[in-house]
Amino acid sequence: MKYIDEYRDGDIAKALTRKINDTSRKPARFMEICGTHTMAIFRHGIRGLLPETIDLVSGPGCPVCVTATEEVDRSVKLARHPGVIVTTFGDMLRVPGTESSLQEEKSKEADVRMVYSTFDALKIAEDNPDREVVFLGIGFETTAPTVAAAIQAAHGAGRVNFSVLAAHKLLPPAMQALLSGGDLAVDGFICPGHVTTIIGTSAYEKVAAEYHVPCVVVGFEPIDILQGILMLVEQVEAGRADVEVQYTRGVSPQGNPGALKVMSDIFEPCDAKWRGLGMIPGSGLTLRNAFQALDARKKFDVEVPPAHEPPGCLCAEVLKGKVKPTDCVLFRKTCTPSRPVGPCMVSSEGTCAAYFKYHMTV
Repeated sequence: MKYIDEYRDGDIAKALTRKINDTSRKPARFMEICGTHTMAIFRHGIRGLLPETIDLVSGPGCPVCVTATEEVDRSVKLARHPGVIVTTFGDMLRVPGTESSLQEEKSKEADVRMVYSTFDALKIAEDNPDREVVFLGIGFETTAPTVAAAIQAAHGAGRVNFSVLAAHKLLPPAMQALLSGGDLAVDGFICPGHVTTIIGTSAYEKVAAEYHVPCVVVGFEPIDILQGILMLVEQVEAGRADVEVQYTRGVSPQGNPGALKVMSDIFEPCDAKWRGLGMIPGSGLTLRNAFQALDARKKFDVEVPPAHEPPGCLCAEVLKGKVKPTDCVLFRKTCTPSRPVGPCMVSSEGTCAAYFKYHMTV
């Protein structure tokens, strides 16, 4: 299959691995900031192919994982509201809040429904005109345009019983926050292919220039990842810090102008709280004033008390790349995919879930 088989070619993988080993002289730590990359790196055994000079670490690339506990608590509060149907993507159902989760509320007969797209939620609102339907807007720049398009459609149709609890996150500000703290040593970023398909490459230029950290936009097949790592190694060895694209078949420098426009028409940047990273200026999206009637934060009382990580849970530190899941005393013991304590074990893109499934020795 085109763009699959040729990116899983064993001979090419061996050649890239040899070149990485021959080129790498300086110790380098590369962070992937995409949960799909995290899973792919484990699934294909990429770490085992690399020289000892290269260390791969996972960052805040899972949108479910970086969603603050307060946002989960808000969704639980909405689920308890009479007459409200809460709709969400599947991973959010099991993420623990302070006292409960959406799955637990559903077991108590709250009307919580899993959907595959925002337009599924909009259809539920059309089919239930006497009920309030709230969609949880979780995700990075990849999903935000689809949510914006549904809000635009609902607004145009006068669908007043539909609203969105927006908790979207923007990746470039988080990358800058990671580096500005001064306590994270990262020599290069493996940047997400799908997010960059939307936002283009210019979003990373400040990171590369201001912090002198190379950024390479990488695809998700094993050859993609190995080639992206080689490109980072070559930059480190040459003392360069540029923005480069390995995933040229999917990413253009300008991104997707149509998606960017609909996102900008509906949303505007706002400060947002990230699990592990705290409040990051300009890293979230909120609905513009013209669409306040579809903003669940304006329509409902969603205020909740400040939340804290569960005792012993190191998800916040995992998301900052400061510890590995195996450093957590809960990992594989009280925290498992069937009984997760933190979101990094819940999500299909979570670092703890990847370690649990694929990583057995370190």
